[in-house]
Amino acid sequence: MRIWIDGALRDAADATVSVFDHGLTVGDGVFETIKAVGGGSFAMTRHLARLARSARGLGLPEPDLDEVGRACEAVLAANPMPLGRLRVTYTGGVSPLGSDRGEEAPTLVVALGEAHTRPDTTAVITVPWVRNERGALSGLKTTSYGENVVALARAHQQGASEALFANTQGLLCEGTGANVFVVLDGRLLTPPLTSGCLAGITRELVLEWSGAQEADLPFEVLAEADEIFLTSSLRDVQAVRRLDDRELPTAQGPVTAKAMRVFAERSAAHPNP
Repeated sequence: MRIWIDGALRDAADATVSVFDHGLTVGDGVFETIKAVGGGSFAMTRHLARLARSARGLGLPEPDLDEVGRACEAVLAANPMPLGRLRVTYTGGVSPLGSDRGEEAPTLVVALGEAHTRPDTTAVITVPWVRNERGALSGLKTTSYGENVVALARAHQQGASEALFANTQGLLCEGTGANVFVVLDGRLLTPPLTSGCLAGITRELVLEWSGAQEADLPFEVLAEADEIFLTSSLRDVQAVRRLDDRELPTAQGPVTAKAMRVFAERSAAHPNP
């Protein structure tokens, strides 16, 4: 395995970062997960634009997106695989211990790991913790993922692949690593970005391609929805068959099935939409 670190490809055994890197010590970093298929990538331009937005929101120096793009291409070429998870990590770099940043340049790491085709349906749970839609990190894809680790571990304990959060107002927000869509009376709806959810790339494309609408939704809507599905870079569009103890008999109902079909067709035809 070959990994890009700060300007060069290195063997995995030699790919190291400092123990004083701010991304390691305090989670001061941003990242992107990009689907890699057969040596290519999906929606690279949108992912890199979001990386830059997240970096600005965290107060990091603007990343050189040309360099990031070259790094991604080099890693993809060095590690051929049918389906992969391309991970771009950009941190505050070597810094003093504590929250203050140092004077060193940011750290850029690009790595690729194998991925597997997701099943068409999955189980999810709800969790009692909330997203803070007014927090400093709201809407940013940062490496501060402690809350997600705890919530996802609970999901796995209950035989589920994702955990869904409300926000502080009791409105539906997002999962640990996925956006959520619901179908009510034939209408396809998803929480707006003001809910505190991440501006997911797959979410963005489903909004453009499937006629979905943004709407503030009470968390309880999950118990009433006719259909529910998740979106993320590695899930694409994935139907929910079970929510907590509730089985959804129309897990791949007509609206979800159409969204899955449209996404599959258009993403295949346009790898960098």
